Amino acid sequence: MRLARAIAVSCVMLAAPAAPGLAQGKQACANPDALGLARTVEVDTTGGPSFGFEQYKLYDFLVLKEVVLTFDDGPWPTTHGVLEALAQQCVKAIFFPIGKNALTYPDILKEVAAAGHTVGGHTWSHANLAGGAKFPRRVEKKGQPEATGSARLIEEIEKGFSAVKLGLAADPAPFFRFPYLKDPKEAVEYLGSRNIAVFSHDLDSFDFKMHNPEDVVKSVMTKLERKGKGIILMHDAKSVTAKALPTILSELKAKGYKVVHMRPKAPLATLPQWDETAKAELKGNVSTDRPVTSVIRTIEEEPKTQALTAGANSSAATAKK
Repeated sequence: MRLARAIAVSCVMLAAPAAPGLAQGKQACANPDALGLARTVEVDTTGGPSFGFEQYKLYDFLVLKEVVLTFDDGPWPTTHGVLEALAQQCVKAIFFPIGKNALTYPDILKEVAAAGHTVGGHTWSHANLAGGAKFPRRVEKKGQPEATGSARLIEEIEKGFSAVKLGLAADPAPFFRFPYLKDPKEAVEYLGSRNIAVFSHDLDSFDFKMHNPEDVVKSVMTKLERKGKGIILMHDAKSVTAKALPTILSELKAKGYKVVHMRPKAPLATLPQWDETAKAELKGNVSTDRPVTSVIRTIEEEPKTQALTAGANSSAATAKK
């Protein structure tokens, strides 16, 4: 029986809030008709268990009509729309942010964690860890040979997690998804040695190929009706997904689906070497612990009437010439 094999996953009752990079404690739902969470499961990531039947077929912990919501490639300004839709329906998700984006939009990443979602990692630069044209090229430094494939692979994983930690100002979850779902054996083994769980999916929305929200809704619901349950892959960095999500969540509720949230038993301890490397990517004397609004804010604006008058005088002067 598959459920008996799911020893890495256990249901837990949530009481006290978790670390910022993990899911927060149970929060009150202001929407009485919300989809809500059916349950939250805790994952013991020892040895790097893998989830998602698209690639990994060991831990079948979802029952019929249960789904896990996951989002890749953020944080991005479009993430706000995704967070609003999830909050409206009082559900939680797993986010797999890109390290570079975590340093670009740390305030948004903090909002993801503050809303109670789980935050994992998705490499530093969305590199294809299986190699090929999409693996980032490195410039050889004077006196230093080109890094080996294994070294670059580790850098992408570890630097990505360290950047997420820097953006969150807290430890991330030891959850990882491979970009392009390319999972070379050495990378999987390395993640296992670091006790980081690997995620694939049960159904891919392919929202990154779509321009109309209706197409994203159709893609998700059609595949879900065929499979009956599963881990859903979407992208919070896509505006089309933010627009489609309210309808997707409404249809999930209407068709009797339940949302399951996943959180790790313990956060990931990032490595100091890569924490320093990620910090070196910050330009200038930057502290991600302070939101932008605490550093700089508008305290006075030019009155609109004055601006209009100035504009009119300028036009009149031009007309006289």
